[in-house]
This record gives sequence, C-alpha cells and structure tokens, in this order.
Amino acid sequence: MDKQRVRKWEVDGVTPDDVSQSYIGEVLGVPAEDVDPAMWPDWLPAADGGVIPLGPASTVPALREAMTTTMNRSRRSFMTAIAGTSLITLAGAWASADTQAHAVEQARVSKSVDEEVVTFLEETSARLTTMATEHRQHVAPLLDAHLTTVANLIAEGRCTRPVKVRLLALAANLSQTVAWHRFDLGLHIEASKYWVAGLHCAHQGGDRDMAAALLSDLAYQASWQDNPRTASGILERALSRTRHPAARSLLQLRLARALAAQGERKGTFRALAAAEHLLDAACGEPVPAWCAWFSEADLAVDSGQCLRDLGDTRRAHELIREGHSLLPPSRDKTRGIFLLYQAQNHLDVGEPDLAAAAGLESLLLAQRIGAPRCVQLVREFIPRFEGYREIQGVPELLDRVAA
Repeated sequence: MDKQRVRKWEVDGVTPDDVSQSYIGEVLGVPAEDVDPAMWPDWLPAADGGVIPLGPASTVPALREAMTTTMNRSRRSFMTAIAGTSLITLAGAWASADTQAHAVEQARVSKSVDEEVVTFLEETSARLTTMATEHRQHVAPLLDAHLTTVANLIAEGRCTRPVKVRLLALAANLSQTVAWHRFDLGLHIEASKYWVAGLHCAHQGGDRDMAAALLSDLAYQASWQDNPRTASGILERALSRTRHPAARSLLQLRLARALAAQGERKGTFRALAAAEHLLDAACGEPVPAWCAWFSEADLAVDSGQCLRDLGDTRRAHELIREGHSLLPPSRDKTRGIFLLYQAQNHLDVGEPDLAAAAGLESLLLAQRIGAPRCVQLVREFIPRFEGYREIQGVPELLDRVAA
C-alpha cells in the first residue's frame, strides 16, 4: 500500500472498500467479526497510545470508541490501558489548541434537529446525572442510551450552531457521568475512554472549564492507580486554560495530592495555598455544575491526605476529621472514602479500635450504595490490621470483609 492511498483514508476522508478494510483489520490484529465496513473508521483501534488526537472531526470517533469499548468488554480485545504519556500529550494538545470551537464548521442548517428533542434530553439527563450514587447504579443503562442518542444526533450534523453546542455540552456531561460510573465499578479502560470522549466534545463546543474538568478526572484516575507523575503532568496543562476560580481550586487541590504522593513538599504547599485562595474567591459566583459539589470539606480532607503523605500524621488526622464533619449528608460515596481516610489515620496515630470502627462504617456504606471501588479500597486496607486481631471491633471488620 502506498502513502498516497493511506493519506486519502486518513486525511481526505475517503472510505476504503470492504476488501481493503478486511486487510487493514488483519494487519492490525482486529478480529474479523469486529471489522464492520459500515462503521468505518469507528472500528479501528485508537492510535497514539490509545488516545484519539483532538481535531475538527474527532468528536464522534471518540464517542464511538468509548461505546464500542463497552460493547466489546467480554470479547477478545486489543485494548490496553491508555499510556500516561499519551494522556499528558493529549492535555498538552488541548492546552495549546486554537481556542475557537469547531461547532460552526460541523453544523448544517438543513433538516435541523428539533429543539424540543434536545430540551427533553437535557432535562432527563440532568435528572439522571444528579441522582445519588445508590440510585444511579440502577439507571446506568439509561445514561448509556441517552449518550448514544446524543452521539447519533451529533454524527448526523443536521442542526444549527446553537443546537450543536448544546448537544456537545450534553455529550460532555453524560460522558463524564458514565465515566465515573465505570470508574466506580473498576472498569478503568472504559472510564478513561469516556473521559477522553467528553474532552473531545467539550473542546469542540468551546467549553474550556468542562474540558479541564475531564482532564482533571483523568488525572484523578491516574493518582488512584498510583501514577501521580502522570496526574501532575495532566493537571499542570489543564490549569493553563481553566478560568473559573472554583474549577481552578479543584484542579490545584488534585495537583497538590499528586505532588504530595511524589514527596514534593514545596509544590504541594504552593498548590494547597492556591486551592484555598481560589475557593474563597469563588464565593458568590455561579459555579459550573460539574464542580458544584466541591467545598471546604474536600479542601480539608485532601489537605489532610497531602500532609499524611508528607509525614505530618497528627495535623492530617485533625484536617480529615474536620472535613468529614463538614460533608453534607447527600454525598455518601465521598463519605465512604473519607471514613476510610479516617481509619488509615487512626492506625497511623495508634488507635486501632477507632480505625476498625471507621473502616467497618466505610465498608457498609460502600456496599449499600453499590460502589465496588470503595469496597476494594477497604479490602486493600485490611492487611494493616494484622497485629490487632484481638482489638475491639477488628474481628467484626475482618469477618465482614471475608463474607
């Protein structure tokens, strides 16, 4: 195959014939049953370390790839975890990209999508995405179906510019919610694909803060998977274009967590100071929906975790306890994680009975709301009780984990 023909496929938008597509699939190691000529180029494996590059026509392929990853979950797959360097590169590409949205270029005025349909999707999606975790687990298929519908409407391109921007914003929001659901289930590849797809949507729609939010979520996932260097690399680039003070505060706090995990004291305290200052500056301003939950409680607890990573366990214990007391009752999943942080710190300061009580409460809460990620976090904590099996509360915790 010569470069001229490949260029026609890659750049000029020419669709290869069925025979050529079968050969392409064979060369790339894609199972024959996964090669669907009618779905070109959505069946192709992602390039660039598992990340579709940003571009004027990248949004629909990114959405399709995320949804295809879910559909092919149980089949032989060429999918691997997205490389951290690829995510940092993607963040850098977004940070240096043209700030003008691409929505105008994609829009076609004829046969426009009915605005009533878009309004219906926005209203129902808002109800689904704001449900508490324990309810959202039961409606996950509805979220997936809504995102599929929105992706199809975007792909058709038959809408005015304002409607296109609304659809892109809706797709970004739904992608973020679906990604968090996959993340809580421990499906990390799927989660990252949905966050990346949301980034493409936010970028095309010109929503810089939402794009930064999705990069921030990818960074949070990297930290969760013990890759703080990737997390800090993503966040440093995301911060370069984030504007809302609440959004910047959240990103600075996550950057502090990533830097503390790497033992970078100076950078950690600088990021914590910025997070506190920006959160104060955000008071009284309308806050983007995706970070409306962010509060003093999160700042206190994550600051405590930073200090714990840097060796100041006493002060960390005080801040985590303070943050837990400030958390609103509606945030059960976060409460479960905060309780586990408390348990870890109780052990750090030699209080195994209190650690067992907090650990048990965290476990029961995670099981009730259906958050396997939080359950797994408790399981990984259990070996630390090895020398405390006779302490009050520890046997009950161990029995519950083993059940």
